[in-house]
Amino acid sequence: MTTLTMTELKLFLRERSGPAFGVGLPLLLLIIFGNLPFYKEHRTDLGGLTLLDTYVPILVAFALAMLALNVLPPVLAGYREKGVLRRLRTTPVGPVRVLAAQLIVMLLTAAVAVAALLLVARFAFGVVLPRQMAGFLLTTLLAALALMAVGLLVTAAAPGGRAANALGAVVFYPLVFLGGLFLPIPTMPAMLRQISQATPMGAAVTAMQDATNGRWPHWLALVTLLAWAAGAAVAAARLFRWE
Repeated sequence: MTTLTMTELKLFLRERSGPAFGVGLPLLLLIIFGNLPFYKEHRTDLGGLTLLDTYVPILVAFALAMLALNVLPPVLAGYREKGVLRRLRTTPVGPVRVLAAQLIVMLLTAAVAVAALLLVARFAFGVVLPRQMAGFLLTTLLAALALMAVGLLVTAAAPGGRAANALGAVVFYPLVFLGGLFLPIPTMPAMLRQISQATPMGAAVTAMQDATNGRWPHWLALVTLLAWAAGAAVAAARLFRWE
């Protein structure tokens, strides 16, 4: 398992698009937002916080969604399309270990992306670290599991690598919108805010912002993430085809 994981990690780094999208793009957005004076102004509609304070948890969730929906599905669907998973079924390795190795690589990359975002935000732009760090880390883990499960469901539904790429994008953009990337959740209309908090991105961002402000994440947001993780994983397991 260790050898297989290291091999998948080497392939992932060699491709370069995965690290660029999963780690580089969220950092680039943070740097752009951090250099805009508008994002450093304290706003009454955000409880006295700046837009940059609000956007750090959003960018953390954005990085997780990017890895889960735009990086993971094309790789696994491509393996299935090329017959890699089918051939592995005839070996002691088995295709399940390939899925596990890919998930480990995605989680490791997610950890690097989250750490980089928090540290750059703190030391380059003066954004405070989450005051409730335990709650923030728990939310991040649950969000990663929920979004990876949705990514596996996209993989299960897509017939090939290109289709997985397209389907992942179809799921990705509405989720990041509801996660507050284009319109912060506190400023959304009431109906849209309720819809947002029922999605894995909206629940993740809400819980992360609670933890950032020193509060333990609301139990409903954590339960929502658990429900998405379990429900999407079960659906993906039933729909997944090895060939």
